Amino acid sequence: MSNVRLFQPTDPQQLADLEQLATAHPWRVGQYRDSLAAGYPCYGLFGDDGSLMGFALIMRVLDEAEILNIVIAKPHQGQGLGCQLMQSMLQHLHDDCCRRLFLEVRESNVPARKLYQRCGFRQCGLRKNYYPVNGGREHAILMEASL
Repeated sequence: MSNVRLFQPTDPQQLADLEQLATAHPWRVGQYRDSLAAGYPCYGLFGDDGSLMGFALIMRVLDEAEILNIVIAKPHQGQGLGCQLMQSMLQHLHDDCCRRLFLEVRESNVPARKLYQRCGFRQCGLRKNYYPVNGGREHAILMEASL
């Protein structure tokens, strides 16, 4: 069992460490430090034992928000927890009068794109050659969901 709640991480290293083990292109700890210092909300996905299993960091402006980063720990991927985190966060944002949520995703990240589509996101743009990859760059797909 797991639960999602808004939380204030006290150690940005905790977020960086979780992502380091989960993705090929993780943020640096300084990016998390800066985001948390700016007051960006973070939704945590916690196990029954209180362990952090995933998180979503967002930037909120008036009645819109953007997912800056969303991560599920590697051992917990493929178990529907990303959908649980996303659905819970969408409900929290809706209840807090947020009307639209945006994100960008690597064009090659097909599992994430499918998750976002299942959660009501649709493609609304493209940023060409946005993300670095080994030997080049890849496009970012922009997506949005109405809450």
